[in-house]
Amino acid sequence: MKNGSRLAADIGGTFTDVAYFDPHTGTMSLGKTLSTPRHLVEGIADGVAKAGTRFRDAEIFLHGSTVAINTLLERRGAKTALLITRGFRDIYEIGRINRPDAYNLFFRKHVPLVERRLRFEVTERLTAEGGVDTPLDEAGVHAICDQLATEGIEAVAILLLHCYANPDHEIRVKNIVRQRLPHAFVTASHELSQEYREFERCSTAVANAYIGPIVSRYVGEIDKRLVGEGFEGSFLLVQSTGGLYESQQAQIQCVRMLESGPAAGVIGAHALCKALDLPNAIAFDMGGTTAKAGVIYESHVLTTNVALVGGYNEGLPIQIPLVDVFEVGTGGGSIADVDVGGSLSVGPRSAGAEPGPAAYGRGGELPTVTDANLLLGRLGADSFLGGEMRLQVDAAEKAVLARVACPLGIDVTAAADGILRIAVTKMSYAVKGVSTERGFDAAAFTLIAYGGAGPLHASAIAREIGMKHLIIPRAPGHFCAFGMLHSDLRYDLVRTTFRKLEEMDFSEIGNAFAEMTALGKTSLAESDVQPDAVHVGYSADMRYVGQEHSVTVDLDPSLLLAQDRPGIKSRFDAVHQLRYGTSAPQEKVEIVTLRAAVTGVMKKPAMEHIATGAADPPVDALRGTRPVYFTEAGGAVQAGIYIRDRLLANNRIQGPALIEEHASTTVVLPGDWLQVDKFGNLRIELGAIQS
Repeated sequence: MKNGSRLAADIGGTFTDVAYFDPHTGTMSLGKTLSTPRHLVEGIADGVAKAGTRFRDAEIFLHGSTVAINTLLERRGAKTALLITRGFRDIYEIGRINRPDAYNLFFRKHVPLVERRLRFEVTERLTAEGGVDTPLDEAGVHAICDQLATEGIEAVAILLLHCYANPDHEIRVKNIVRQRLPHAFVTASHELSQEYREFERCSTAVANAYIGPIVSRYVGEIDKRLVGEGFEGSFLLVQSTGGLYESQQAQIQCVRMLESGPAAGVIGAHALCKALDLPNAIAFDMGGTTAKAGVIYESHVLTTNVALVGGYNEGLPIQIPLVDVFEVGTGGGSIADVDVGGSLSVGPRSAGAEPGPAAYGRGGELPTVTDANLLLGRLGADSFLGGEMRLQVDAAEKAVLARVACPLGIDVTAAADGILRIAVTKMSYAVKGVSTERGFDAAAFTLIAYGGAGPLHASAIAREIGMKHLIIPRAPGHFCAFGMLHSDLRYDLVRTTFRKLEEMDFSEIGNAFAEMTALGKTSLAESDVQPDAVHVGYSADMRYVGQEHSVTVDLDPSLLLAQDRPGIKSRFDAVHQLRYGTSAPQEKVEIVTLRAAVTGVMKKPAMEHIATGAADPPVDALRGTRPVYFTEAGGAVQAGIYIRDRLLANNRIQGPALIEEHASTTVVLPGDWLQVDKFGNLRIELGAIQS
């Protein structure tokens, strides 16, 4: 590295956040601007300017974006075809034949991204061991390409059976397709997943092809802008694991950045936990469009190996390593509405950045969570985004009155309060989704809340769940961008290996891990950014013999060196007990998949200390008071308004109070106490805990 300076940009559905770290001064500068949906790179450039820097000033540009996940969820990807082994044309649509909601008369199964007529069968067949059972019919592939050209196909996904054991047929088919359709985006399943389960691999390959043209074009556009701005450093993107990979890889393996923004936030929360010596925490991120939650457990970020994009009932599986994040469609811009039955709902529709909430004064006429916060006094009309954007109370009141209050026959204050109460309940599902549903007691965890809207609702969400401790980090509105500054280069290697634990050959397993590690280290060596250190982590997917599904168990190298079968078995039993509430120590187990994560550790910005003061905040930190409506107080009460940048370590504030900063406002509910720690974090102890 020349100077180690880093510039991070996180694009959300409503705002674009930028963080710039200068290692010479040890300081961080921040920028926040509305996202520009029609040309997202312009929003990044605006944020960089507001951070007081330039692209060319950084050696590393880090980026996370919702463009991949939004393209998938909104079904606006490329016209895609699927080439699949003969006889398996319909596995993508059949799926796992599960019906999660058995008594729902309106249940709908998942809808494939590729319609049936665009799924083509390829004559070939490999055995599970990778041997050739039926040779590849190359002439048949050329005939399929003729049809693809006629159909105007923009992207092609290739899934051939057992290619995880032998990718030769997929490689040959991909070469033919690229030769015949040079302008199409082509992806083969073995490039993304080296695991068995043909449905999940098929779904992953199709998703990558479906979003590929849009995402690769988007990444290429940013790359071009960087070059045009004189940037000569490395352009890295955040993967769904929270690790980094290079822009050239991101343009090929687009699906790996599906959850890049949320993953970066969890990585930031993990860095904060390290500084605070906090082993267990739930990271909660609420922005303008969605709310997300992830878990740090025993000082590790919890990950998963498959995600259902679109929800459990109707979602499509993506088989890649990623941070275990649960997401709900509730954010500051979520629209509130009353249905024909007279029920109030909030989200998942969002006003986004254009036109945005009614209070933004940009043409929005529908009431949102932001409008409700403004009407209840929790947001200041003249202090939003540090006063850069003045909120319009009249417009917010008009929207809530017309769409919620009048249809329900209640006043505007009650309507706004109802909007927030429903939003809080929905957002608590995200926290429960990564905690209670994973076997954890959420009340025993500390909630770390960030995102522009997270601190507004975090205390209410914590009370809803029974949590007692809450942390609002510095600059919560830029926290995902901050998290990127703590990300490392990472390569995940996977190998399907069926072995019963009692019969396992440790030398064979050791060789497999060594081969995967070598591949990961080679990728690191070829990177433009050379890390300071390399860390390798091993794990295995294991299950009881006779089970269908597995759990991932971290394997300490010492267990492998000692060939400690009982130690491995006990670790698996413990993970199974935590995940499912039961274990069977007497039952035999088997290994299904081996995993190696090779991480290139990069230097991190240090957590800065702030000046220390007394228990009472400085006089100039109190901006004034205003009436704020709290359900907990039974009405509006006067709340102190504090300027966060003027608070000192050790300052204590009793709720009700509001702590305002440039990109966020923290609500301290009546009965709660806030204390500022040495790093400037707001530590809130909840008083009136609701059972």
